[in-house]
Amino acid sequence: MLILNHSTTVPKNWEQMDDNALVQRAQEGEREAFGELVRRHRSRMYGYARAITREPFLAEDIVQDALVKAFLHLGKLVEADKFLPWVHRIVRNQAFTRLKKTSAREHAFSQLAPMLSSKGDESREWGDLDRILDRLGRTAGDKAEAYLSPEEAYTQKETLEILSGIIGCLKPRERRIFESHFFEQLSPQEIAGLFELSSANVYQIISRSRKKVIQERTRITVGSYIRMRKDMGEMKTVIVANHEKLTEAQSWTTAADGLYAMLKAAGETMTHSMAMGLTGHAFRINIVPSSVHIAGPTAYSFAGVLSRGLENLGYQSAFVDGMSGKLGTNANLLDPASLSREAMDRRGINRLLPEALDLIHRSLDKGIPVLAWDLFLPEFGLIYGYDDERRLLHACECGKTETLEYEKLGRGVMEEIFVLALAGGGKTAFKQRLGRALAMILEHYDGQEKEDSTGSVKGLAAYDAWIGAFRGGEIEPNGNAYNIAVVRDARNHAVRFLNEAAEQLAADGDIAGNSPDIPDLFRKAAYEYNEMLGHFSVLKDLFPFPQGGHPDDSDASAKAISLLELIKNSEQTATGYLRELSELLR
Repeated sequence: MLILNHSTTVPKNWEQMDDNALVQRAQEGEREAFGELVRRHRSRMYGYARAITREPFLAEDIVQDALVKAFLHLGKLVEADKFLPWVHRIVRNQAFTRLKKTSAREHAFSQLAPMLSSKGDESREWGDLDRILDRLGRTAGDKAEAYLSPEEAYTQKETLEILSGIIGCLKPRERRIFESHFFEQLSPQEIAGLFELSSANVYQIISRSRKKVIQERTRITVGSYIRMRKDMGEMKTVIVANHEKLTEAQSWTTAADGLYAMLKAAGETMTHSMAMGLTGHAFRINIVPSSVHIAGPTAYSFAGVLSRGLENLGYQSAFVDGMSGKLGTNANLLDPASLSREAMDRRGINRLLPEALDLIHRSLDKGIPVLAWDLFLPEFGLIYGYDDERRLLHACECGKTETLEYEKLGRGVMEEIFVLALAGGGKTAFKQRLGRALAMILEHYDGQEKEDSTGSVKGLAAYDAWIGAFRGGEIEPNGNAYNIAVVRDARNHAVRFLNEAAEQLAADGDIAGNSPDIPDLFRKAAYEYNEMLGHFSVLKDLFPFPQGGHPDDSDASAKAISLLELIKNSEQTATGYLRELSELLR
């Protein structure tokens, strides 16, 4: 196995990657990426272990065990940039565990290391899975057993079982071909000659086996994670207090509802409209050209937009991002069977599930629910509880409150996973929050938001894309009606937010005295957004959700274009006021 190979030849492209990229690729199953991490940091790990133990052979043994543990539990590392301190912590824990033994035992372990490493070519021995297992087995066998504590013996046994189990999911021929390619470094062409297969067949087998191994490793890692919680006495059931109130739907923007619930649980007392304004959601518009796809309102970078929205309020966030970047299909038009639990069972376990579960546990243990994507359908929901014994998450999405098995998280229609939790902060002055929010809103309106792969048009330019879609005659009725409902509702919250902001600033003596125009500018912007609401209400009646009306009808289309042009004009005027406010509050 490459992770413990001292003489690995690493391709140049791995050498050019930074640690963060290598960790992410290793978590995706790229064993060469982990090999480069080991090559890059092994000497530092060894120096750290030797500084603690003061003995070279014992330090080598500790590093070897630490690397096995790091490989097996890499999926639990949520923050890729913390890889080196994470590994150092594993090395330190291994070292201190060893140093708790008597001097006789330490001496015995030191003598064991050269005995294991002096038989044959080191790199060749570690290139074959069975030799890896044999080597690990010898350290847990009769010669070493007398020197192992019960805890160490259990750990060795568990390691062997995990390594065997990961590859054990393959059929005999799949396993031989998989080992030949990944462990013996044979090319597909060489393997084809050995097994009398075509190169195309070998590629198919390697690809299929790789997916199986990643699935099995994820499944085993989740099981190991639960066993670890049990061993540490952390198996429990947690339900966030007052979750019934936290899960009430208050807007058509499900992400905003989830963020508001998290903020309330963290002690914030602001209104829902204030939260939507400060996180930017009251001002968003994303339109997918031509079809006005139903996914438009969520066609943006979740990690970038949601975390920045929380930053506006002074909060840090942690998230696990397994989004594909694709729009997918309209769930409202799918066969209901594709949204069932049975359909989830037929999909693979998401490779990021271990990290997601760890983040969920850590947040819920603090009493803060977690925002999650596609729990039961492609929308945002809230995870507000867990039950370790039954392996169930308690969640609510679009008014639907249910439990979801741990293993089914990330196995929705799109097989995507995204969970976000608060990670601290929050003590920020209202004026500073407003300034940050306005900067974010203006970037969105100006089309300066970070690019994503959804193909949606964002900000004021989205109205041109929407008008172009009506002229093109290929609009999907259900999706168009949904976009109207979401944007109309958001602008209603924008009116409330702006008026609330004007009231709070007018009550602030310093701001009212030094910049008397600020509250008035907020009210002027609110007036423009209120004007938009009248036009959006007409659009809503023309194209009701979920039926959608007839956007391909020439009269309806002409009316819609006229209304969208009026809405865009009002929003451009409002944006001018927001730009003035941003300058004054800067």
